[in-house]
Amino acid sequence: MYTVRVYGILLGENRKVLVSDEFIRGNYYTKFPGGGLEFGEGTRDCLKREFKEEMDLEIKVGEHIYTTDFFQRSAFRPDQQIISIYYFAEALEPIRAPLRNTPFAFDERELKIYEEKGETETFRFIGWDQFSEESVTLPIDKVLAGILKARFGK
Repeated sequence: MYTVRVYGILLGENRKVLVSDEFIRGNYYTKFPGGGLEFGEGTRDCLKREFKEEMDLEIKVGEHIYTTDFFQRSAFRPDQQIISIYYFAEALEPIRAPLRNTPFAFDERELKIYEEKGETETFRFIGWDQFSEESVTLPIDKVLAGILKARFGK
């Protein structure tokens, strides 16, 4: 069984990288915005939907950057393999979702969502000089972070 995930790399001013800080079932993750591909959906449409659902943000999906090329077991479903697809994303409007300056700075509304659903998220930009493989939690995201740093310089 496979789970396909689609993520967007949105770069802000001075190559700041947008990340999502998530609290899921008692664990903290920093990852790129995006989510699971739904049946009948193309990968680009999935990414547009995820940004709209998570950030209420219309985006333009740009260049494909990377697709997983190694085996990665799902952290949440051990009987499934994860395939992640990454694209550049461009905001087509100003970001209205609250942006945090520190990791996992959830507000009362987000904590209430966690109580109800067992997961919540918030967003922040990481400056290019601070961004690295260690900035993100998931193994495939770490590979992508390395690709970005190699492509755009350290």
